[in-house]
Amino acid sequence: MKKSLFLSIIAALMIGLLAACGSASTPSGSGEKKEIVIGYFPNIDHVPAMIAREKKYFEDSVGENVKISYKTFADGPAFMTALKTGDIHAGLVGPGPVMNNYANGADVKILAGASSGGTVIVASEKSGIKSIEEIEGKTFITPGVGCTHDVQMETFLQDFGISSARIGGTLKHVTGNPAQYGAMFESGKVDLAAVPEPWASQFVKDGATILVDSDEISYGTTLPNTVLVTSNELIEEDEELVKNIVKAHEKGVSFINENKDEAREIAIKSIKEATNQELDPSIIDSAWERVRYTTEVDAEVVQEFANSSFELKFLKEKPEFDELIDTSFASK
Repeated sequence: MKKSLFLSIIAALMIGLLAACGSASTPSGSGEKKEIVIGYFPNIDHVPAMIAREKKYFEDSVGENVKISYKTFADGPAFMTALKTGDIHAGLVGPGPVMNNYANGADVKILAGASSGGTVIVASEKSGIKSIEEIEGKTFITPGVGCTHDVQMETFLQDFGISSARIGGTLKHVTGNPAQYGAMFESGKVDLAAVPEPWASQFVKDGATILVDSDEISYGTTLPNTVLVTSNELIEEDEELVKNIVKAHEKGVSFINENKDEAREIAIKSIKEATNQELDPSIIDSAWERVRYTTEVDAEVVQEFANSSFELKFLKEKPEFDELIDTSFASK
């Protein structure tokens, strides 16, 4: 074989291999299952995914020719990176990272809501802070810069004339995994946190003070705190598969609302498996009161939240999200 022909064959093979990376498809007739990876976070907002995993709703919905795997994340940016690289294909994430990435050209589509509520602003016992008026110059923490909880907190603080140092204010901002906030409170590294449940209830039990509850914080009762997303690539590749993913998600949400006690037990077990922390059932009970599980997603509220993200300078341009949400795969 001539060297030029050999090199051409190798190049063609390499192109084929690279094209397959990150795709949910498998070669026709290969006999291998298509793998779909579902991502979610180990917190109360994401219980629909925990239920669907425990009950094998995704596996049952997509059929035996598809292999379902799962991956957990500590923050939205890591989730969105995984979606962009094809390490995951669908899952639950806060709307903040979705909108930030969409505004920057990311291939992402919101398919349904998952939960709303649950975000609380707490002050550590060590900080001595008892009111919003006392937080100037302090340090606050959220899971990520521009994440859903960050935007909710910073939007709320605008009414008090308080802002982060990032936009000319005095509040110092750091990010981190909510499971580590307790230790950071104790060390004095952070004073405040905008945090999802069940961590808010856990910190209150450990001595933290609630400064702003979930029904007071901006968009606390109207914004989908967690949404089900996928990529346009997967939709174009296999609409029936996407429809089945949404169907499984809907079953997870319905199960929570119809079987609250069992759902709480599954949540406790799932969070322990992901974080090595076993939450007290009383913590879950407290957290459950702040969260509503629903597949609803209000496009107008999402746009209002996006406008806040722009005004807070998380987004460079004021976005329009007319094509971000696609609820056509939901059950009618």
